[in-house]
Amino acid sequence: MARRLFALDQNFPQPIVEVLAEFQEEAELVPVGDIDTGMQTLDDWEVLLALHHHEREWDGLITTDSSMLSLPKELSVLMQTRLTLVVAKESGHDPLRATGLLFAYLPGICARTHPGESQPWTLRAAQPPELDPWEHVDRLAKRRGHSAKALYESSKLSRTELKRDPLD
Repeated sequence: MARRLFALDQNFPQPIVEVLAEFQEEAELVPVGDIDTGMQTLDDWEVLLALHHHEREWDGLITTDSSMLSLPKELSVLMQTRLTLVVAKESGHDPLRATGLLFAYLPGICARTHPGESQPWTLRAAQPPELDPWEHVDRLAKRRGHSAKALYESSKLSRTELKRDPLD
């Protein structure tokens, strides 16, 4: 698989991206300001168009701006330029969360994108509800054919074991 080339909007913290980029080989991520400082002031559709006309062959744009997915001009230009758009949608305004989402999904995106084919990707991270530890024990016990209480009783430490510091 050829290494993909993506422009990265300014909402991703560069020091963190640079460190994490060392551990992935699927894509080269280039901040839009490093491509051309003028790109930072362009409308989103203009960024796509600028990437399309750039001397390097860009695979697409990575952003946290989910509004691009609901704007007709942006979507039309995305399809015309045949670029890939990756949106870290469920990150809110948290750049760390957006960066984590990006690096969690990036290998799969790179493996499934096709150069010259417009593809929008929406990255989401579900926040599961907090569970009581007993719910976990109950699920585990059911899989093993036991009651939660029986599993707990057979696995818990004795008072003596609980008092002993394993580092002493």
